[in-house]
Amino acid sequence: MQYVGLVLGVFAGNVAAHAAELNPLRVYIATIVLIVPALIGARLLFVASEWRYYRRNPHRIWSHADSGCRMYGAVPVMLLCSVPLLRALHLGFGAFWDVSVFTILVGMIFTRFGCLLNGCCSGRASKRWIGIYLPNHMGVWEKRIPSQMLEVVCAIGLLVVAIAIRRQLPFPGALFLVMVLSYSVLRFGLEFLREREPNATLLTVGHSASAIAFIAAITVLAAGWPR
Repeated sequence: MQYVGLVLGVFAGNVAAHAAELNPLRVYIATIVLIVPALIGARLLFVASEWRYYRRNPHRIWSHADSGCRMYGAVPVMLLCSVPLLRALHLGFGAFWDVSVFTILVGMIFTRFGCLLNGCCSGRASKRWIGIYLPNHMGVWEKRIPSQMLEVVCAIGLLVVAIAIRRQLPFPGALFLVMVLSYSVLRFGLEFLREREPNATLLTVGHSASAIAFIAAITVLAAGWPR
């Protein structure tokens, strides 16, 4: 499902590039190249968050038998790597990331279906009406809050909003910043619905990453917004 999400996300980005009148071939090349550091960054943040385990099992950090990624790790690595890449391809930084919003959101939708099937990012056990009989990553089935599907709904909602406002924002890159800001707020709330270890603290790595993303996005957005 992650692969399906990547393929359809690249396709969505190509459509968005045509609509934004960016060179679609250059956008395609940049997107394909940036997928590699994105996957590396997502994996490294997951490893860092589970370091107590991987410190004792370093051989499993890059093992194909071990799944596990955190999307928040992908974005800063992609942003840094995109600076020289976009300059070499003669693409505007803000314009490219506005288009990449559609790649990321479409990719997220299908990847979260993979999370649902695999049991990762599973929701807390719940006997209320919202509970659905689902597994966690350990294969334990019980009625859970379908946190993965709630994130799919959020991603679809953000995608609809992005399509609606993409021509109404004042500077290139503003759409990307608005989407990061909005997603970080939604994700902060969704983190409370996820299953956690018995001795885990109230706030998770996802909460911290969401807070950092929110502060960064709103700071840059406020600085760039016309007075």
